[in-house]
Amino acid sequence: MRNRLLLSLSAIGSLAVAVSVTAQRGDNPFPGGTNPDGSLRPTAPLTRLFTQDAYTEYSILEPGSESFRIRFLTEETRSGSTELVNATRGGSEGSDIQVFDPRTGKPMPFTYEQDPKDPETHAIHAKLPLTVPDGGIGRALIYKTYKDQRTYMMHNDDIVWVRSLSGYRLGVLLPKGFTFLSSNVAAQLSTTADGRLKLAFANPSGQSNPVTVHARRTTASFTPAANADDMFFDDIKTIYDLGDPATHRITIDQSYSDYRRGAKATIDTLSYLPLQDLKVVDLDTAHALPTSRDGTKTVAALEIPITADQQSAHLRITGTVIDPSYTANGNELTFARTLKGLRNTVLLPAGWEASAVSQSATIGRYNNRVFVALINLNNENQYTVKIRAGRAH
Repeated sequence: MRNRLLLSLSAIGSLAVAVSVTAQRGDNPFPGGTNPDGSLRPTAPLTRLFTQDAYTEYSILEPGSESFRIRFLTEETRSGSTELVNATRGGSEGSDIQVFDPRTGKPMPFTYEQDPKDPETHAIHAKLPLTVPDGGIGRALIYKTYKDQRTYMMHNDDIVWVRSLSGYRLGVLLPKGFTFLSSNVAAQLSTTADGRLKLAFANPSGQSNPVTVHARRTTASFTPAANADDMFFDDIKTIYDLGDPATHRITIDQSYSDYRRGAKATIDTLSYLPLQDLKVVDLDTAHALPTSRDGTKTVAALEIPITADQQSAHLRITGTVIDPSYTANGNELTFARTLKGLRNTVLLPAGWEASAVSQSATIGRYNNRVFVALINLNNENQYTVKIRAGRAH
């Protein structure tokens, strides 16, 4: 009888826990975040070929100001959208806001509005110069200053800056005359043209990433190194869409922003991806751009020449390559190639399951096809990857 009672109590306890967890999740079985007891809740399976596309840079201002200047490059992908909305985190005071159109470098009209449901939260509503077209992407370059004593504080004469960053590509700059005592994230360290120290890093998961920086005044002077650009500012991303391995055919879909001045954009990708059926599209307008040869290079004619630092062309390049090293032997598929750039995603053919990946990557499914998303966290611009997959029966 005692054993039956204990079993009954155990069953009731297990049922209570199950009901409690279900209640916490509501109708969503994968809500993410944490339970009231601090344990993690599962997130949904990965379905996006790439994580967040925004770039955020935090420039810490002078000690005592409790303020930092943000440079935020963000996108709106929903077709038909006419505005881009960027919310201020609750508890942070936003000021000195500027919004620019990256295509032209000109200011964009915007409003800064209070959230009617949360008086501590405000949002920037930027009017896009063009309605987001089918196959296109709207963009905005936002500058804003936040004052937040919870993020930026002093410990005696030392700076302490702590913030949960959920962006993907990130940078943090110290005030001039300060050096790092410590930083808890693995990052590229460089010196800017005006002598400030900068951390640059990626957050591959796109989830919340707590960052703590300690900094102190120094009499040392810092000289910027040649070719020490922020590698994570580069927004290039490439999809390798694998066709039937018997054909060795791979469809390439690459997008990036080109900041080089001029009326033409050089298609550097062709130096390592000899694309057939090349097509270049301006993602701001979804217009196809004409290409031509300029000496040994292929160039695309831009609709608006780049003449200022805040301008860029947002380009999408598509085409196909025939790669004999992409093969299948019976029920095993092999993709082996040297990849370039920060983000590369390999989309396997339907009916194949990944069995080995030689580099660090995340795995998900897109339209019921397995993808392998690779992140290059090293400053070297190329790396070799080998992916093997088995055929599902």
